Amino acid sequence: MSEHTIEATGRSVEGKGASRRLRHAASIPAIVYGGKAAPQPIQLDHEQIWLANKHEWFYSSILNLDIDGKVEPVLLRDMQRHPYKQLIMHLDFQRVDAKQAIKVAVPLHFLNVDKSPAGKASDVVVTHELNEVNISCLPKDLPEFIEVDLAELTLGQTVHLSELKLPKGVEIPELKLGKEHDVAVAVARQGRVEVEADSAEGATEAEAAAAEVPAAKVEKDEE
Repeated sequence: MSEHTIEATGRSVEGKGASRRLRHAASIPAIVYGGKAAPQPIQLDHEQIWLANKHEWFYSSILNLDIDGKVEPVLLRDMQRHPYKQLIMHLDFQRVDAKQAIKVAVPLHFLNVDKSPAGKASDVVVTHELNEVNISCLPKDLPEFIEVDLAELTLGQTVHLSELKLPKGVEIPELKLGKEHDVAVAVARQGRVEVEADSAEGATEAEAAAAEVPAAKVEKDEE
């Protein structure tokens, strides 16, 4: 698991006015909570966070939050963005206890679809039904992503949640809720069925319309 450090500074002044002044100064107000310590208001450099937020690890990895030289492991739990500006308004971080399991949504990386029988067929469409999956594990076992190898995928085949190969110590809590929660992750479908059906329907309508034209002409001629 890669390590990522985020620099932060403690802040003592809170409130909407203080947060507004921070944003004008290109900083982001944030809060760190959880564990045995009290919630701590902090501020972060907007440019640093803006660059970090473009990477998957920012959302699914344990971050080393360096607050005035004191480092503690945290998870990003919430991010508030401006509705139309490229501006992050606020962040929530949760402290991580090495001995307690955490629940995190991690991204799925789909591999080898182009090498699969389904991927090589021109009339087959492979769809990704999920882009991420919620897992539970100890902090030390947290993966940045989970690989889904589709090398053997064939037409009509569905890869379900229960078929994912999870790293050691990682589980999917949703699967404990029953078979109906074993949802599809990837599906290989016939790609031209709907197109051909639409074409056939369109041709039938065109033939019917063409058949009506001579009849109308005949009636007019008879008048």
